[in-house]
Amino acid sequence: MHKFILMLLFALTILSCGTDTDNGEFVVGADYLAVNNKVILIDTVTVEMSTINFDSLVTSSQGRILVGNYEDPIFGKIKSDSYFQLAANSYALLSAGSDTESVNYVFDSISMILKYDNYHYGDTTSVQKFDIHRITQTVKPNTDDDSFYNNSTLSYGTESLGSISYIPRPVGKDSINIKMDAVFGEAIFQKFKKREITGLDNFTEYLKGLVLVSSTSNSSSSLIGFNTTTSVVRMYYSKYQSDEEKSYYIDFSISNGAKQFNSISSDKTGTLIQNLPISSSKLSSSLTNKQGFIQSGAGVACRIDFPNIKQLKYISEKGAIVDAELILKPVNNSYSEKYPLADSLSVFVGDNLNRISSTLLNSAGATVYGKLNQKTDEFNENVGYSISVGGFLQKEMWKQSDSKSSLILTLPGISKSVNRIVLGDQKHLNNKIQLKIYYISY
Repeated sequence: MHKFILMLLFALTILSCGTDTDNGEFVVGADYLAVNNKVILIDTVTVEMSTINFDSLVTSSQGRILVGNYEDPIFGKIKSDSYFQLAANSYALLSAGSDTESVNYVFDSISMILKYDNYHYGDTTSVQKFDIHRITQTVKPNTDDDSFYNNSTLSYGTESLGSISYIPRPVGKDSINIKMDAVFGEAIFQKFKKREITGLDNFTEYLKGLVLVSSTSNSSSSLIGFNTTTSVVRMYYSKYQSDEEKSYYIDFSISNGAKQFNSISSDKTGTLIQNLPISSSKLSSSLTNKQGFIQSGAGVACRIDFPNIKQLKYISEKGAIVDAELILKPVNNSYSEKYPLADSLSVFVGDNLNRISSTLLNSAGATVYGKLNQKTDEFNENVGYSISVGGFLQKEMWKQSDSKSSLILTLPGISKSVNRIVLGDQKHLNNKIQLKIYYISY
């Protein structure tokens, strides 16, 4: 017993007991000592927060057409245009017989039908507007891999093939229908009728693809998701014979998800994170009003560092971190019904250059998430994300090399959404990050 008391006194000596966390020292809260269990709850370890920006995010093969724009009061302007290649469900005009070149076939109309996938972000009470343009460049990545990214673009024609101004109803309605240019549709129809297009290769040679371009000239304030598998361009035509009219249509769908991507751009001018450095560096929360930032789509992430964690191993000759909980608090008034909190945070392990090495796993090998506690209280004091980091910190404490790993926090769906969050750092006035470490001596 005397030996353990001496050990605790030694721990208190090396850890400090005031407000010395600025110097990288640790504080043991005296109220949390559990001498009978030989367990110490250390609750003021130095935690550093910063904001980083990924070079790019893969946005192809995500299963979502994301289109729209809005001006965020905290993150600035964000906009998404969606590019895709089409394929027909048939390259022949349908009939009861085989006269596919019959003069009795006539073009009726062409439309784009976009099916909501229930994703929306921002204020959906404002009018949304976008135009359809024809891609003039082969839908092929410029890089050596097979992916398109949030900063990828392709050239397209200036002429609008269709336009819509609408108030989004992503939950109450099934789809939107955009009437497209009749001249454009007639030209495709004649190619089919004359058998000049008979398959995917010569179809994509003629029509490389389409892009939905969000208009920034109106009061749009939301981004809307549409389903890539159920959205189509539909060409209607008819056949007249013996005073009888029969109606048909051909659907052009996005059959290859790798040839569909969302180009997501952001303008952070005038915001606290307008000076985000290159992807291998970080912007300290001390320079951003004691806050860290995350925004999907734009590649903004929050980095957490534990600069002095290795000092814990000097508490006792034999000891271990048996558990640790990191609690992150969203900044008050940074979220609302328009900008809701996500149910969870994705947690990755990264190096000093922000290169992700793995997802954070627990001792059983399962993925660790930041779980949202959103119990209502008068001052939102209980709202926060809890992350189990005991195994991670134990490894960091006993790491033999000088290298240090960090935690990188993002939101789920980082490549196909624009959700965002603002977190308080360790010195934030109202929404401080907390770290509780349970250390056992034996």
